[in-house]
Amino acid sequence: MKTSASIITKIALGALLAGSIVACNQNKPATPATPAAATSVKPEIVYINEDTVNTKYNASIDMRKRLEDKGKSMQNDVGGKRQALQREIAEYQKNAATLSADQRQTTEQRLQREGQTEQSYEQNASAQMQTAQADESKKLYEKVYEFTKQYAKENGYKMVLTFQTGNAQLLYADPSLDVTADYLKKLNDAYAKEKK
Repeated sequence: MKTSASIITKIALGALLAGSIVACNQNKPATPATPAAATSVKPEIVYINEDTVNTKYNASIDMRKRLEDKGKSMQNDVGGKRQALQREIAEYQKNAATLSADQRQTTEQRLQREGQTEQSYEQNASAQMQTAQADESKKLYEKVYEFTKQYAKENGYKMVLTFQTGNAQLLYADPSLDVTADYLKKLNDAYAKEKK
């Protein structure tokens, strides 16, 4: 008798449990299984093609032009000083036979000092160019970073990654997450307003 009561209790508990599960499932709203619902959700993580931004962002283009012009100017200046020194050396070599020993020694010492000065000037010009490039790059990075923060906030993105050809940091990203065109347009628009 005990065994049959135990079996009846187990069956009743099983039925009660099954009824509870069915009742709980009836209270849940049905979730659509269509993939269209998934595509209408805006992504929180997107990426930008850094190669495109570097080549088409007007501030980057202007920066490269400024640095190129400055580099050419420095090269012309350094080249002019080098040529002037070379002319002096050639002139000395041409007239060395007619100079006294003291004149040759004095001229050689002067030309050696001028050579060292020209070399030092060239090194300083190179260092100034590197500093200018670093400063310009830092300013550009800060500008892009601040714009990207605002862009992400306006569009509800939690993360904006960059993609660069040959960079192993991001091997693959779905093209639907690429917001480069919109980002670049707005970035250039902001730069155009800033230039005015």
